[in-house]
Amino acid sequence: MTVRRIMPDFQVESEEAMTASRDFYGLLGFREAMDMGWIVTLTSPANPTAQISFFTEERTAPVVPDLSVEVEDVDAVYAQVVASGAEVVRELRDEEWGVRRFFVRDPNGQVVNVLTHKP
Repeated sequence: MTVRRIMPDFQVESEEAMTASRDFYGLLGFREAMDMGWIVTLTSPANPTAQISFFTEERTAPVVPDLSVEVEDVDAVYAQVVASGAEVVRELRDEEWGVRRFFVRDPNGQVVNVLTHKP
């Protein structure tokens, strides 16, 4: 099983808070990689796997995840998670922006977005 990146996800209260977060993390060297209106992802230009995302909401799932983990084979990870009996918060599916993902709750109650970028 290969983990490609791990990214913290933060829910913010408003677009103004998202802008303030973008500006603040820009001071630390992050640059905008994606802006879909309800989610903004910032990345390090020097290390593109160093990322952070801010959500005003989660438009395709019941909750905003606490953490995103990109894996090499999301289908294999999903099968292992289901077999383990862990709580799947959102079933595996393809998203219009090019990822295949599911949400699972970890033993501490945190929601993890597990994903693979589609070719």
